[in-house]
Amino acid sequence: MSSSAWPEEEERQRRRVPWGVMALVLLTGLALIRNGSGEFDAGPPQPASAAAADARTPAAVRAKAPAPLPYAVVDRVRIPAIRVDAPAVPVGLDTNGWVGAPPPEDPNLTGWFTGAVSPGEKGTSVVVGHVDNARGPAVFYGLGALRRGNSVEVLRKDGRTAVFEVYDIQVFRKSAFPGDRVYGDRGTPELRVITCGGGFSKEHGYDGNVVVFARLTGVR
Repeated sequence: MSSSAWPEEEERQRRRVPWGVMALVLLTGLALIRNGSGEFDAGPPQPASAAAADARTPAAVRAKAPAPLPYAVVDRVRIPAIRVDAPAVPVGLDTNGWVGAPPPEDPNLTGWFTGAVSPGEKGTSVVVGHVDNARGPAVFYGLGALRRGNSVEVLRKDGRTAVFEVYDIQVFRKSAFPGDRVYGDRGTPELRVITCGGGFSKEHGYDGNVVVFARLTGVR
């Protein structure tokens, strides 16, 4: 890397948002109303009730993990098990200090949070998306149906595809969101995919968030 590249990298590091801030603001910016037509009144699938996996990355897993990738802008997100194949747009903090979500008018759109690392870099990257909009299901409507072992593929603008394997999926109430567990750096490249979930009311929207935990297992 040439010396001229260092200031840009240092500036990008400074712009990253501490996980404690994300734990507060990310939850607020993703709540939408459920479609009122009655067609989807059962709501999106929720993660199966199971004991939470240990958030620490085992030494054996760290030893087998691919080498971290350099920074790259995200192009698309694919989750074959739930038929997601969607473009990604960068999202940051909006004027109210919330993590911005993709425009809700486009149901097939994901957002890569630029306040964290890019998918494949060492650390925990974050991808968000709506569960629904006023017309019905959106890109991450089926997120709660994922299971351990499913894959999440992140296509990057540098031509590489970072392949992550799901190792846990949980739904957390917004009032008790475990920010350190969700966003903490585990020492290897990890990914969190987040949408709204849990209970729903017309007054308050969804009261929780579905969080998919995945770690980098391959690069194509």
